[in-house]
Amino acid sequence: MVVLVLIQAIANLYLPNLNADIINNGVSKGDVPYIWRTGIVMLGITLVLGVISVAGVYWASLASQSVGRDLRAAVFGKVQTFSAREINQIGTASLITRNTNDVQQIQLFLQIALTMMIMAPITAVGGVIMALRENVTLSWLLVVVVPLLALIIAFTLVKGVPLFRAVQGKIDRINQVMREQITGVRVIRAFNRTPFEQARFETANADLTDISLRVNRIFVLAFPALMAVMNLTTVAVLWFGGHLVDSGQMPIGNLTAFLMYIMQILMSVLMAVALVILVPRAEASAARINEVVSTQPAIGDPARPVEPTPTGAVDFRDVTFGYPGGEKPVLRHISFSLRPGETTAIIGGTGSGKTTILNLIPRFFDVTSGSVMVDGVDVREQTLEHVWSRAGLVPQRAYLFSGTVASNLRFGNEAATDEELWHALEVAQASDFVSEGTGGLDAPVDQGGTNLSGGQRQRLAIARAIVKKPAVYLFDDCFSALDAGTDARLRAALRSETNDATVLIVAQRVSTVMHADRIIVVDEGEVVGIGTHDELMVSCEPYREIVESQLGTQVAVA
Repeated sequence: MVVLVLIQAIANLYLPNLNADIINNGVSKGDVPYIWRTGIVMLGITLVLGVISVAGVYWASLASQSVGRDLRAAVFGKVQTFSAREINQIGTASLITRNTNDVQQIQLFLQIALTMMIMAPITAVGGVIMALRENVTLSWLLVVVVPLLALIIAFTLVKGVPLFRAVQGKIDRINQVMREQITGVRVIRAFNRTPFEQARFETANADLTDISLRVNRIFVLAFPALMAVMNLTTVAVLWFGGHLVDSGQMPIGNLTAFLMYIMQILMSVLMAVALVILVPRAEASAARINEVVSTQPAIGDPARPVEPTPTGAVDFRDVTFGYPGGEKPVLRHISFSLRPGETTAIIGGTGSGKTTILNLIPRFFDVTSGSVMVDGVDVREQTLEHVWSRAGLVPQRAYLFSGTVASNLRFGNEAATDEELWHALEVAQASDFVSEGTGGLDAPVDQGGTNLSGGQRQRLAIARAIVKKPAVYLFDDCFSALDAGTDARLRAALRSETNDATVLIVAQRVSTVMHADRIIVVDEGEVVGIGTHDELMVSCEPYREIVESQLGTQVAVA
């Protein structure tokens, strides 16, 4: 690539010299054969330059696209290691912008820089040397022109870099607003907030437009200034050079060559300015990408991971946990054990910390104090991949990926057969609507499962966990969208399917948890009772209040 650009620059510098020879030795003397010979040489050089230019653009495109591919892969791979803390710190919308728009800015810069960055300085330095070779007297113009051009470029850089950083931030903001409005469109319409959201988007859009216009104003001033310098330089060369030609101190061909070299120097400066336009934005984008890539996740693999003997046991030992920036811990001194073959349920009021307890098992967060043990070893001493491989999570909001029913079910076990998929669907009480739908296992699923009802999404998410066949099942209030009959049938089928596994169910409904082997009652981040339904009805007042509020006093007593 460098060699091609070097050859191109040298050939471009040689052409004005040949043009001067044609004028001085051919046109002035009437030597037509010399004109033809030199013209053919110039034509050959031009054709070679065309081939080299095409090859240079091809290799520059290949290099820039490859860099973009690697940057996107690096950002995506790094984000996969982030905990919720890093994702919330940077922002989902900003992460998307950095992996798309910011990478594109760097690609664009590299595409142009690989062809111009080498060409411009070689042409500029070579042009100065060749201009001096043609006529030293006229070369004093360069002493005036070059510093003036450098001053314009420096001004553009100083003013442009901060503004380009601000532009990327405004793009983050407009993506965030757009993402919120698309995701929450039904809520916006239900609360008749469309005018308010339109105004919010217009504000973000106006901010981006304003900062972009400020950037463009800088270059609106820079380009006319550069063109004025170029035109005045051309006039000066022709004026002073014309006097030298008239006095016989300089051949007309040399003046033509000198003018061409001056134009090459100025065009090199224009190429540099084109790079200057891209440098601030590319620099800002590179800094934003580097911020993602260099961020160290709060939760990562230990230096010397331990691979425990699989037992399926889970133990919470005096666990206290508080979210970063929180005023007080969400969980305080939590201790209990989960064993294979048992179904344990967690129930409590809203905000009591039920889901937080569940999220500590796959190590989505690290405890503030105490320890969470899986297979008898602290999760912080195991690799994340190992911890995740042991658990089958059904989240509170069942999320499905765009594809088919089968591709979603095989998300945790790509080798699962169709028979295993149908079995999981039967256990999850989802086989009826899948078999009745168009396509069966190959039925399409939209991103997020938006073409399915809430109950259907929950049942498919449960089936996905069953297909994985994990050692530990984690059900995070995932029966809430099911009617009582479906809920009962599903739990009965699950009991026989998971009789060798550890099962933890987080739920709001008493009917979902009352038949569990053990029930853990959580109130304001503390465990206030552990036992069976009958035991807790006698010994745990908060549990009795929950049961009576949902089932009524007579049913609760019965």
